[in-house]
Amino acid sequence: MAALAATVAFFAAAPLQARDSLGVFDSWGAFRDPQVPRCYAISQPETVRGTRQYRPFASIGYWPRRGVRGQFHLRLSRPMARRSPVTLTIGVRRFTLIGGGGDAWASDKAMDASIIAAMRSAREMTASADGADGRTIRDVYLLKGAATALDAAALGCARDR
Repeated sequence: MAALAATVAFFAAAPLQARDSLGVFDSWGAFRDPQVPRCYAISQPETVRGTRQYRPFASIGYWPRRGVRGQFHLRLSRPMARRSPVTLTIGVRRFTLIGGGGDAWASDKAMDASIIAAMRSAREMTASADGADGRTIRDVYLLKGAATALDAAALGCARDR
């Protein structure tokens, strides 16, 4: 419940960007930014190993006018070491993400789709990498509510083509 409240407070706190809430589903929220337009499902990790230097999140975005649908984005809790792979584990599936600093993405649209499919049937996902400080980064997300938030985000931008 605390993670849910933190997620809602985090995304409601940005007064410069108007966002419409499409719903909050357990620890996942769905939002629409009508100016862009874009929609996204987003969550903060349930647990983080070590000290947070960034505000970590996992999101799946939709930019219908750009033809982008279901793009996975991850912000880690702190910077990763140079050339460190980011591994996303969802159930028994493992994905090696691309990125740098504190951000990571799927390598292509097929991986985005595979990540979303895995999220729909698992209980949690874990993002891990070697940190720039030499310690392991391990951010754990609960997936209860993720499928509903994904659907709400996709439907929220369905008419904005």
